Amino acid sequence: MRKPNIAILGATGVVGREITKIVDELGIEFNEIKFLSSAKSAGTKLEFQGKTYTVEEAKPESFDGVNIVLASAGGSTSQKFAPEIVKRGGVLIDNSSAFRMEKDVPLVIAYVNDEDLKKHKGIISNPNCSTSQLMLVLKPLNDKFKIKRLIVSTYQAVSGAGLAAIKELKADTEANLKGEKFENICFKKPISFNVIPQIDVFCENGYTKEEMKVVNETKKILHLDADTPISCTAARVPVFNGHSEAVDIEFEQSVQPDEVRKILESSFGVKVIDNPENFDYPTTRDASGVDPVFVGRIRKNLAFKNGISLWCVADNLRIGAALNTVRICQKIIEMDLF
Repeated sequence: MRKPNIAILGATGVVGREITKIVDELGIEFNEIKFLSSAKSAGTKLEFQGKTYTVEEAKPESFDGVNIVLASAGGSTSQKFAPEIVKRGGVLIDNSSAFRMEKDVPLVIAYVNDEDLKKHKGIISNPNCSTSQLMLVLKPLNDKFKIKRLIVSTYQAVSGAGLAAIKELKADTEANLKGEKFENICFKKPISFNVIPQIDVFCENGYTKEEMKVVNETKKILHLDADTPISCTAARVPVFNGHSEAVDIEFEQSVQPDEVRKILESSFGVKVIDNPENFDYPTTRDASGVDPVFVGRIRKNLAFKNGISLWCVADNLRIGAALNTVRICQKIIEMDLF
């Protein structure tokens, strides 16, 4: 198996640091690795596998000789450097939304639609965090019963909005407890002791961009028909890390909760915690810092024929961003696609 030269773009950010950690945890084999960032963060020292690396400013020539780029530096940065990476023969695995819905760019969840990787033309997109955890749950169920209709409600942690949002939740909470005024910057409303029914900007149809990402990305990843009815409501909650989702699915075929439970218990990347009589169900505290997508509250949906309702929770920084990025890298190496 060939070993690539790897670059991590956006290495000093929250997700970039998590990518770096997971590259080590998954034992990704490489010849060389470099860490890239904006000019502002260049010069930062990073410890990795017993060595000290100096973060370099990302420039076009930074990608000379690089085979795989793991990027979490924002859409504008990805758009700026993607042509340079591809021109130099590299493969960009991008965490931003810049290329997700482009026809010629595979949108991939590792172990869900790996075959789509073979279609790449130098760019591979990592889905939105709330879509990512959902796909590991829906894929095996869709294979067996075929999704007819889907409704998703997300309860998303502030870490999905970056380090500044994490700091804002902490500072806002402290100010609130002291009875002091606090000016929120990251969010349109105060986040402490609150739930905000908006993530990203509103579209003309009344849904937010975050909600439409779930709709459109789900169809692309699972290869569902374009007219498959999918609806999403996305809310920001005062949790530091870990996204939760309430999921209502109508299937083409008859399905029972025990069947769903059995399938998910043997599915990759999924852990079932589902014994509500003993208060056993997943919460964000169960998911933070670990890899599985946790599923519980599996039950018959009372509104849909052939319907199932369930609750799923995952660490949004890992499964929603960094972990899947590194898993895609792992697959690219295994499938010799660089």
